Amino acid sequence: MSELDELYQEVILDHNRNPRNFGRLEDAQESEGFNPLCGDRISVFVKVEENRVVDVRFEGRGCAISQASASVMTTMTKGKTVEEVQKLFNLFQQVVTDSEGGEEAMEEIGELAALAGVREFPTRVKCATLAWHTLGSILEGQAGTAVSTE
Repeated sequence: MSELDELYQEVILDHNRNPRNFGRLEDAQESEGFNPLCGDRISVFVKVEENRVVDVRFEGRGCAISQASASVMTTMTKGKTVEEVQKLFNLFQQVVTDSEGGEEAMEEIGELAALAGVREFPTRVKCATLAWHTLGSILEGQAGTAVSTE
């Protein structure tokens, strides 16, 4: 395993063991996400003011990838505009689905790059993107809807 792979693995394990921004957020918009293939369940809570994510938290259970991705998502989206969050998610999707432009996007996604290895395992892409799809449903005005990766 390369040093970079080891670093990425450490980032995933750290965010899984010590998730950032874990727990309910009162007076926030909320949506739930479910990945039936892996059993991941997540609730995302977000407060948006003047088109900016002022606070975001999550809770749920799932595999290390889904939990780490949700944790990193909360740290990287807090303080960003809705458009910046959507751009970050699009770049992350390019990386994990190995889409055109994915390699260039690696430089722009910060700690999310630790999850790039899921592209080798297509079923794990759903684990990595579940929290993002759930947050996206809120930002697109569909708070309260259930999101499924199927």
